[in-house]
Amino acid sequence: MIFRVAAAALITTAALSASACNIFGSSTANSSTSTSADMAPGETGGIGVNAYLWRASLDTLSFLPLASADPYGGVIITDWYANPQKADERLKATVYILDTRLRADGVSAAVFRETLLNGAWTPASVSPETNIALEDAILAKARQLRLGSTD
Repeated sequence: MIFRVAAAALITTAALSASACNIFGSSTANSSTSTSADMAPGETGGIGVNAYLWRASLDTLSFLPLASADPYGGVIITDWYANPQKADERLKATVYILDTRLRADGVSAAVFRETLLNGAWTPASVSPETNIALEDAILAKARQLRLGSTD
């Protein structure tokens, strides 16, 4: 009886170990088989994300003060910026580089805005088109960088 329980425990442990890969993510979740070896030279540039998207994001956000930049995780967070001509409004942005390849869905941006109301900064709405426009600007700059590097 003890032998059967031990054998059942061993089989259960082996089965769980073999399927552990699928507990935290499907093997088909990322159907891409692209590796850094498949990319053109300079695509990753030694960082964890696409080097063109990273550089383009930094260039596009260069007018904002930088709060944090993680080239391995692909996150850029700016600090609040107030336009001198519109001192009652400030904005900040967060950009996520989501892929090691130069793809349209490889970047995601979020812009945040606050307005000065009765001496306190209050969150204000941002048009969804603003986030899309920022992503498009980053992608356009990344394409320019990519084309410039192939000369």
